[in-house]
Amino acid sequence: MTAATAGRFEAAFAARGAGERPGIIPYVMAGFPGPGDTAPLLLAYERAGSLAAEVGIPFSDPLADGPTIQSIGWRALEQGMTPARAIAQVAEARAAGLTIPVAAMTYINPVLAMGVEAFAAACAAAGIDGVIVPDLPVDEAAGLAASLGAHGLAHIPLVAPTTPTSRVARVAATAAGFVYCVSVTGTTGARDRVSPAALDLLARVRSVTDLPRALGFGISRPEHVEALTGHCEAVVVASALLDAIGTGGDDPGATAERFIRGLRGVGAAG
Repeated sequence: MTAATAGRFEAAFAARGAGERPGIIPYVMAGFPGPGDTAPLLLAYERAGSLAAEVGIPFSDPLADGPTIQSIGWRALEQGMTPARAIAQVAEARAAGLTIPVAAMTYINPVLAMGVEAFAAACAAAGIDGVIVPDLPVDEAAGLAASLGAHGLAHIPLVAPTTPTSRVARVAATAAGFVYCVSVTGTTGARDRVSPAALDLLARVRSVTDLPRALGFGISRPEHVEALTGHCEAVVVASALLDAIGTGGDDPGATAERFIRGLRGVGAAG
């Protein structure tokens, strides 16, 4: 599956039309809201017109996650979610017809516990396209990036408004798929607006790489997506979407589809 996974992000971003609003990359925590809901939600994300999806592999000490994702991740762990099970749920979604790119988001401890090579091989075999490890600094990322690349997987690093442009260039040089741009200095969670610092970061990333840019942390409203048109190629939505799913009733997929279509600014059938 290596050749297929290597091209899914590139094809998804290339399919965007000039001047389009940023594509949506919705997040799901593996095992949320229930142990069997990951694959159905990924399929719902695709039906809603998402550009890609991000699957969180829960970890007990998630330094980049805010209250919503922390509590959901802890519940998933209590229900028995593991890295191997999370990866297998992506394989389940692929077997059911999922075609959009998928990035796995986790922390370095679970990767090391599984073994870097074993983790990369398992992700590739499941149809995962890239990996996000927010607590792995660029100075220590070469080994993981090489293992991921050998299996056709993208290493997707994070940069923040406080990252100097010289370091942004170093980080971007290790990246494939896209560069994950953090909109704020802090943890995940919905915010009121897109900050000028986020727009500055996006411009600085563009000055050092031609890779697509996805802005995350705080994206929650259609007006956020509209305001970012021309500034980035995608947005990652997590906490606001998970809050909606958690309070949306007995059909998580339908709730997710409505939320994502709303962010896209399209109707129920769009």
